[in-house]
Amino acid sequence: MAQDIGVDDDVILSVVVGSRAYGLDTDDSDTDRRGVFVAPTSAFWRLDKPATHRDGPLPEQFSWEVERFCALALDANPTVLECLWSPIVEVITPTGQRLRDLREAFLSERAQRSFAGYAEAQLRRLDPERPNWKQAMHMIRLLLSGLHLVRHGEPLVGMRAHRERLLAVRRGQVPWDSLIAWRAALSAELAAETSVLPQRPDRERVEEFLVRVREENLPLCPP
Repeated sequence: MAQDIGVDDDVILSVVVGSRAYGLDTDDSDTDRRGVFVAPTSAFWRLDKPATHRDGPLPEQFSWEVERFCALALDANPTVLECLWSPIVEVITPTGQRLRDLREAFLSERAQRSFAGYAEAQLRRLDPERPNWKQAMHMIRLLLSGLHLVRHGEPLVGMRAHRERLLAVRRGQVPWDSLIAWRAALSAELAAETSVLPQRPDRERVEEFLVRVREENLPLCPP
């Protein structure tokens, strides 16, 4: 199955993200894929360390080495966290399943600030005179996802309930002032919400997982 969709043998998890995972796809939408791969443990013994990420082999495909993925997830990176909740899983090995089963361990109150911060960064990049409406849509989507996360303990990936309004933003059919008012209201809700998330992530469980992965990928010793 891995070869059929163009992933390498060291990939433990490959999911579809972007508009197709969010339920915001249109006829011309790309298929965005994100994955996690495991470098051989012996590769870390060299001065030149393995790559922390890589592109391809398919268009719009990007993967992280498992340690980098875990570090980003512990930092509440929204893109990485949403990979763990993507409803479209194309490749998953037993190790990848253990990673998915561990996803709550990455969560912490930091996510409340992280999702808000990423949305704020997108706002700063928007030009009111010539807005990138697709970027504006994803700014709102991030706030909706983050608000659901702090209320329910998982990010909101599927946006079917908000699809028509979000696609109206993408088409440029929502006036700038209305967009900014919506963003401000969501940001205020997110800032004021009492989070159900733990104060800190469970780094010990994550580290136990990572150590086991490294042990499983040690070179075989001759008998």
